Amino acid sequence: MAKDFIQTLILLILVTDPFGNVPIFVSALAHVPPQRRWRVIVRECAIAFGLLLLFMFFGKAFLNLMQLSEVSIRIGGGVILFLIALRMVFPQEGGVFGDAENNSEPFIVPLAIPALAGPSSLATVMLFSSDSTQEMTIHLAALIAVAIVWLVVLLGAERMQRILGAKVMTAFERLMGLILAAMSIEMLLAGIREYLKTLS
Repeated sequence: MAKDFIQTLILLILVTDPFGNVPIFVSALAHVPPQRRWRVIVRECAIAFGLLLLFMFFGKAFLNLMQLSEVSIRIGGGVILFLIALRMVFPQEGGVFGDAENNSEPFIVPLAIPALAGPSSLATVMLFSSDSTQEMTIHLAALIAVAIVWLVVLLGAERMQRILGAKVMTAFERLMGLILAAMSIEMLLAGIREYLKTLS
C-alpha cells in the first residue's frame, strides 16, 4: 500500500512538474502585486486539484461516453508524457508549455491549465479510476499530497529561483525529464501489452 502511494505520488509530481513550473509561475506573477501572489498561487493550485480530482473520479464515465478504451488512453498518455519529457530534457523558448508571459493577473490559464493540470496529468489521473475503494483511497491521498507539494514549491518559487539560480533549476528539470521519459515508455509498453492481449 505504501509502495503504491509513493509510486503514484512520484508519477504525479513528475507529470505536473512543480519544480519545472517555477520559472513559469515567477514570470506569470511578475506583474501581480506581491501581497496578492500567494492568493493567486493557492487559487490556481485549487483549480488544478479540483480538475484532476474530477477526472480521477469520473474518468471511466468519460471514457465510456467518448467510447475510448483504457488501453488507448494509456498509450496516448504515454506518448504525450514522452513529448513533454523531451521538452524538459531539451528546453525550448517559452518552456514546456510555451510562452506564459502576460501583463495581467493569470486566471486558470496558463498556471492551473496547462502548467499543473495539463493533458498528460489529466490522462494520468484518468488511469487511476478504479472500482476498488482501497486503490481510490491511495490515489486520492497521493493527489492531496502532490497538491501540498505544489503549494510548498510554488509559494517559495521566487526564493528558490534566487537561491539555486537558473542553471541549477534547468539541470533539475532535465533530470526530471529523463525520469519522466522512462516512465512514459513504461506506460506506453504497458498499453501495447494490454492491446496485444486483446488480439490473442
